[in-house]
Amino acid sequence: MRIVLFDCDGTLVDSQNVIVTAMTAAFGSAGLKPPSRAEILSIVGLSLPIAIGRLAAGHGTSIDRLVAAYKTAFHALRQQPEHLEPLFPGTRAVLEALAARDDVLLGVATGKSRRGLDAILATHGLTQFFAVLKTADDAPSKPHPAMVLDAVAELGGDVAATVVVGDTTYDVEMARAAGARAIGVAWGYHRPAQLVAVGADPVIGHFEELVPAFDRLFAEAAPR
Repeated sequence: MRIVLFDCDGTLVDSQNVIVTAMTAAFGSAGLKPPSRAEILSIVGLSLPIAIGRLAAGHGTSIDRLVAAYKTAFHALRQQPEHLEPLFPGTRAVLEALAARDDVLLGVATGKSRRGLDAILATHGLTQFFAVLKTADDAPSKPHPAMVLDAVAELGGDVAATVVVGDTTYDVEMARAAGARAIGVAWGYHRPAQLVAVGADPVIGHFEELVPAFDRLFAEAAPR
């Protein structure tokens, strides 16, 4: 049995506008100059306290206060139609294709909270595709390998038969630390060259490339 673990933000859903707007509001509520859009997107994928800790380094303010302010702003924004988090093109078709296979189980490994992940999966009707969900509530922040290792153990699988699909170096580093393979996606928040540099193989430019890339990985690894 092969396992595919997807990141969420920047991989399945385009959440950048909500994240940037909420982070800007959080810093503003504390009287701080907000980080740039590029700075904010660079930390997407990390668990929230770690991400905000990096952005707020040197400001001398309470990380807990910023985390609480971010959560308040984020949940308020998600109630507004103009702040929807759309699926990236091809997401549903790929999930349907992989979920229909007898040799594949799907999961999510994300820096989001479980509440946040449950909400986004329910919004898009994706919950049924995934056999395991691992979030910031379950394990240390990426790139620590615990989310991958725990997901594989829960499914009774083999980490050598596991692929992490993600858009950030944190996803790739997590996969490599666990002993899994990593497929990078070029439509998210870190550049393809960054993903390759930490071990993504391959990096795909469109979701429809995922299934062929996944099959090639295991064909290359099979004994001859």
